Amino acid sequence: MRKNYVKLPLLIAALYFGGDLHAQSTQDTTAKENKIEEVVVIGYGTQKKVDLTSAITTVKAADIAKTPSGQATQSLQGKVAGVQIIANGSPGEAPKMNIRGVHSINGDNQPLYVVDGLFVNNIEFLNPNDIQDFTILKDASASAIYGVLAANGVVVITTKGGSYNRKPKLTYDTYYGSQYANNVIKMANAEQYTNFALESGSQFEIDAINAAIERFGRSRVNPNLPNVNTDWYKEALRIAPIQSHSLSVDGGSEKVAYSLGGNFFTQDGILNMKNSYERFNVRTKIDAKATSWLTVGTVINYTRGEKYDDEGSAWQQIYYAVPVMPVYDPLFKDATVRPYADAQILGYRGHDNPFSLMDNVDKLGIQKSLNFNAYAEISLLPKELTFKTTLSYNNRNISERLMELPYFVNSEKAFERTLAQSSITRNNATYEDYIWDNTITWNKTLGNHGFTLLAGTSYADQSYKFMGMKGYFFKGSLFSRYNESTWYINNASPDGRTTSEGEPYRFYRTSYFGRISYKFLNRYIAYATLRNEGSNKFPNQKTINLPAFGLGWVVSEESFLKNVSWMNLLKFRAGWGRLANDAVNASRANTPFAVNTVFADTYVPAYQFTTYKDDVRREYTEETNVGLSSEFLNRRLTIEADYFIKDTKSMVIPVQPIIGSEVSYKNVGTMRNKGYEISAGWRDKIGEDWGYNINGNFSHIKNEITNLNGQAFIARGSGDFPQRLVVGQPIDVFYGYDVIGVYQNHAEVNADPTAVYANTNQGAGTVKPGYFKYRDMNGDGKIDSDDRMYLGSPVPTYYYGGSLGINYKSWDLSVAFYGQGGNKILNRNRGEVIKTTGRNIDADFAINRWHGEGTTNEFVSSEGYRQSWNNNKLSKFWLQDGDFFRVQNIQLGYTLKTDGIPEMRFTLTADRPFMWTKSENLMNPEVANNGVNQDVYPTPSVVSVGYSIKF
Repeated sequence: MRKNYVKLPLLIAALYFGGDLHAQSTQDTTAKENKIEEVVVIGYGTQKKVDLTSAITTVKAADIAKTPSGQATQSLQGKVAGVQIIANGSPGEAPKMNIRGVHSINGDNQPLYVVDGLFVNNIEFLNPNDIQDFTILKDASASAIYGVLAANGVVVITTKGGSYNRKPKLTYDTYYGSQYANNVIKMANAEQYTNFALESGSQFEIDAINAAIERFGRSRVNPNLPNVNTDWYKEALRIAPIQSHSLSVDGGSEKVAYSLGGNFFTQDGILNMKNSYERFNVRTKIDAKATSWLTVGTVINYTRGEKYDDEGSAWQQIYYAVPVMPVYDPLFKDATVRPYADAQILGYRGHDNPFSLMDNVDKLGIQKSLNFNAYAEISLLPKELTFKTTLSYNNRNISERLMELPYFVNSEKAFERTLAQSSITRNNATYEDYIWDNTITWNKTLGNHGFTLLAGTSYADQSYKFMGMKGYFFKGSLFSRYNESTWYINNASPDGRTTSEGEPYRFYRTSYFGRISYKFLNRYIAYATLRNEGSNKFPNQKTINLPAFGLGWVVSEESFLKNVSWMNLLKFRAGWGRLANDAVNASRANTPFAVNTVFADTYVPAYQFTTYKDDVRREYTEETNVGLSSEFLNRRLTIEADYFIKDTKSMVIPVQPIIGSEVSYKNVGTMRNKGYEISAGWRDKIGEDWGYNINGNFSHIKNEITNLNGQAFIARGSGDFPQRLVVGQPIDVFYGYDVIGVYQNHAEVNADPTAVYANTNQGAGTVKPGYFKYRDMNGDGKIDSDDRMYLGSPVPTYYYGGSLGINYKSWDLSVAFYGQGGNKILNRNRGEVIKTTGRNIDADFAINRWHGEGTTNEFVSSEGYRQSWNNNKLSKFWLQDGDFFRVQNIQLGYTLKTDGIPEMRFTLTADRPFMWTKSENLMNPEVANNGVNQDVYPTPSVVSVGYSIKF
């Protein structure tokens, strides 16, 4: 066993000196004989992994099953280099995926999902347990053959199927777990908040504390405090169950292979309200050898999901609610539903009780999905020429019933929702897609030359319809809060009903595509594709051509490396491709609107036309990728590395008008994402009983705006928290003031020209000790808008992941981790507090506030907290580091395999049990690409037990 421990140092020595390792075991000397025959799915076909020239990664079912989630995409987090997964903790909410960065500021940045040949833009309908593997096509040379749908990369999913000539196998999988919030923000408690309020010197703040003491009594521990100390996050969060049950049977005869399965999944939200998700899924997959030359098959999925959505605005209310107020106030004797405590009674501006929002909404959404894919494959020449026709259909219907229910607390302060203010909204949306693909493939080997040629056509019909209606209730109607059978539009007032048809569409696409693959002597590889695609979406650009090519050199097949026994594979590859994104809004038509006036006492009707003039076409992305793939030591060590440059050209951006005031949109911007990715893995055994594996990946991406058509910048974000598009900076860069410290005393204030200027010209006391000190960027002795600078990117510049697995006989243990960083996050909740008095502050601020010379050089004083000098400027203070490291998953498993009884497996899993962040008061650093942390549902940690049995 001792020899196994020295293999890794020997490996390092071998790589360094390039020599042969005679000390390796005999299996290494014959490793060269073991050809790499693994096959991966590519566009409209498959290819041996050794023949790939593109950046393609596959994740297997065993890794997917470890994550207890209703959303299969969640399981990819941290497992694939170059892929960022932004999780969302709301039940039933799908994570967002970015493959190699953000590519558009107005279009969609989500990848295309191809599920058994079915093209969809999300996989909410899919049971994670049905997935055999994910294959991520990361670069343009691999994705371009899919056309405009593949602008942001492609995720090809193969579901589990049956096998010919195999007896039926019945499998049951289940898990049950508990979810809880991790890294919960610590807000100021009653003592910290009271001290902060009293130090402010504000009579308003002091009066509010006294009002709380008068209404709720004095604390027995400290009579200077109110007898209430509410932790609003503790009150609003709960431990919530999650469970899944899957049953499947698969097998096959000589002519038919089949798989049939069903899944039932439920998840309650950790927000303490009517917030849950329930999904039922059935799936069948059949392949049949109809004749010796004809194979047919189908995959059918039906899913019904029922979701009670959370009240998004409650998250801000939880943050704002003051700790000197309880959840319920028994003094409101006439309250209906519940006597919610009211901050306005204490003198504050808002009611700021999240439970009045959470308890009095009922947001039900029902989604039904029917997907099927049917194919017929004809062998025209055995093992050489094949024709395949595929028809895919996808229907997704979303029906919503959104209720705002009445409640009453206090009419004096208008803390109520009257019956006339209570409403019902009914929405119905239908997405429907047809795709008919036909391909013919020719495989031929002539001596040392291998060819694969593919030609195909594709026709797509994509439509969307929406109908919405809203109505308000009235006295005398049949509506009853406690009887759901009365929750219908018919019981709303006919006079107040409004309807909307949204923006329905129907798009057609007709495509012609081809691919040629060539291999010489098993070591020189060439690959090229071309797709011509036409659509009715952009009248000024009816068709486009999307070319791509790739080259590969399997160096390990060269004679000078043939005898290097420890090298199984060394391949260099390069590719280039052009993608097009049509998920941008087409040009808006110039529309007239009525303008009526009076001339000479005569009414004159007239029309005025809009002044914008859009000229929108598809956005283009061109990507160059170079990389290497390698395997060493009998394939125990694998290394993949890639460098890419991805340019978005003809990016749709707003353009300032020459005439008028309305902004037009044109394809005149450009943006670049470039970076590198590296993945490595080691797998080995120690003796007969022990085995282990180590995997890791790291990605670095630099995002940069490269052209704005001569515009100095494009304003983004909001007025109080500006962001910009500007050449040379990343997308939506934060733009504000650099805080270089806090004034510690009057002498320091008087010694700073910018503070003296402010106190002289803006009023005495504008700047005091305990206030922020800003950098005078232009050195003119004053702080104004000219002193703003670029403060950081909202987009992460790196992310990484890894795993460690150990197995001993029937036991196995795995640990996975994930992290990202290099970005800034705007703490919008903290920033919003500055606008209105009477809102709570986080404990980090309350504890570390400036309260005397030398106490801090980072936080302002309580007095200065609400002063415009400190809080009317977006500065570094409101931005926080987005770096985090998370233990993604820990699973302990035991597999029981004994003759005479079914195979069983037991698991204990901790999912996302621990996270470290640079910024302690960020509960969820996974935010959208704009970098704004507001109303974010925290991704819960989960502890679960699982069981599976195979008959």
